[in-house]
Amino acid sequence: MINKQMSIGEVLRIDRNVAPIFMEFGMHCLGCPHATAESMEDACAVHGTNVDELVHQINEYLAEKKG
Repeated sequence: MINKQMSIGEVLRIDRNVAPIFMEFGMHCLGCPHATAESMEDACAVHGTNVDELVHQINEYLAEKKG
């Protein structure tokens, strides 16, 4: 389970297959230095996206993958 305080890099280390979900939310710079330093909450604020919806979609994907 991920949360909005985690960095994009941390989430990608859990499962790189979530990259398309980030891209759907307009986050195409997954390899930039900010992706490893700032929280998803901060990144979403910069990109004008809903962090709660992003976290929800990623957690749904991860839950379905485990199930």
